[in-house]
Amino acid sequence: MSKNKIFSGLLVVLFSCISFSCTKDFEALNTDPNRIDKISPGTLLNPIIYEMAAFNTSRSDAFTFDIMQVALPFPSAGGGIHRYVVAESAGNSTWNTYYRWITNIKEMKAAADLAGDVNYQAIALTLNAWTYSLLTDAFGDVPMDEAARGDEMIFRPKFNTQQEVYTKILADLETANSLYVTTKPLIYGTEILYNNNVANWQRFTNSLYLRLLLRVSKRAEMNSFTKMAEIVNNPTKYPVFTKNEEAAILKVTGVAPNVSPWGRAIDFTTFRVAGDFFINNLNNFKDPRLARFATFSRTKDGKATTIYRGIPSGFSGDESQFAYQASGLNIALVTAPMVCTIMSYAEVEFIKAELAQQGKIVLDGKLAYEKGVKASVEQWGAVLPADYFTNISTVAFTAYNGTLEQIMLQKYYALYFNDYQQWFEYRRTGLPVLPKGAGMLNGGIMPVRFKYPTTVATNNSENYAKAVASMGGDDINTKVWWEK
Repeated sequence: MSKNKIFSGLLVVLFSCISFSCTKDFEALNTDPNRIDKISPGTLLNPIIYEMAAFNTSRSDAFTFDIMQVALPFPSAGGGIHRYVVAESAGNSTWNTYYRWITNIKEMKAAADLAGDVNYQAIALTLNAWTYSLLTDAFGDVPMDEAARGDEMIFRPKFNTQQEVYTKILADLETANSLYVTTKPLIYGTEILYNNNVANWQRFTNSLYLRLLLRVSKRAEMNSFTKMAEIVNNPTKYPVFTKNEEAAILKVTGVAPNVSPWGRAIDFTTFRVAGDFFINNLNNFKDPRLARFATFSRTKDGKATTIYRGIPSGFSGDESQFAYQASGLNIALVTAPMVCTIMSYAEVEFIKAELAQQGKIVLDGKLAYEKGVKASVEQWGAVLPADYFTNISTVAFTAYNGTLEQIMLQKYYALYFNDYQQWFEYRRTGLPVLPKGAGMLNGGIMPVRFKYPTTVATNNSENYAKAVASMGGDDINTKVWWEK
């Protein structure tokens, strides 16, 4: 329930009492015993899940697809994100949306604390860590300690360093895991992500824990690998995803208010084509996900083919150079019923594969890699061919070869349509190796962050200046702390 609605309701009651001389007895007689007079943590949970997941899915299409060569606008005469042109305002909606829902998560946590409900407390901590991780990975240093405190008259919050943000959210995930009581039900309504399955919420918490520990693993002071080994080696204490059914994937039913983020599904496919890099690898794999992700290409004169073919990102010159109509995006992806991926089971297996490949934990890296591929394929409703890893025509591309390059290429597909994760992981590893079109700008350098909104620079200038000085600039090429 929004504050505005609460306030409006109070005004109605106040006006009624003034008009009709309310008495103490009248108030007592007209109190509905079945009505909750305080906001519950369940009231806020579904709006947070839906709005965050829906926004992130739309941003995956609007930004990540272009910068990671999944798709590109077409025709595209010049400029554009696929040519590494990132506008000053590109991160504005991300900043504003995340802080709006951080405020709601804070209210949810306060309601859970008031109710003394440990499971809702743990869920709130998890949602907060998830949202702040996206925010800080997109911008770098961000307000945290003093954020969402307008009710305390703090309107110009200080920024926290990215290390401070990560230290806090990782500690919160540790706390969240310790709070869960899986035998205690969620009592404030039915939530839309897990249908009140507390055990799966705990798995999400710890799977997210692994993601974020890996994200900062270049920073020796975070001791990430030791903690990751502890999580992987102790599934009783730290349960993580073990199958697709446990993954954090929101099922969008199409029944209001759980509707597709696309008001018009046709907007997803109009003036958009699949990227050449994205399509070519799937062709090499003979991958069943192709039919789920893209449409067949056509000849120049519009005749149907049975070939998947994309357009190279960052191309130079006129569109007439392409003697075919490229594959488009599959409209079914954004037509309800559809899914919004928050975190997949496949990602967990690829994290394990990378840890094994680097010798950080003792487990079968090949098995984890193959499980990750299979999980990703099945997540999208396809069936993994029995000879996917052994077929003579694909084995050079799909059979496990023990390299990080191969793991990260398949992880790239596992992170498809998953907010900014492909971009974040590319920045962490430089993988997969993306071709550089002759028309790419920014010196052919992948942008690594959004600039802060101009409203932040204007309205919170002192703290903005300190953050910029700490980070070394407010530029799309200013690397964040965990990249260095």
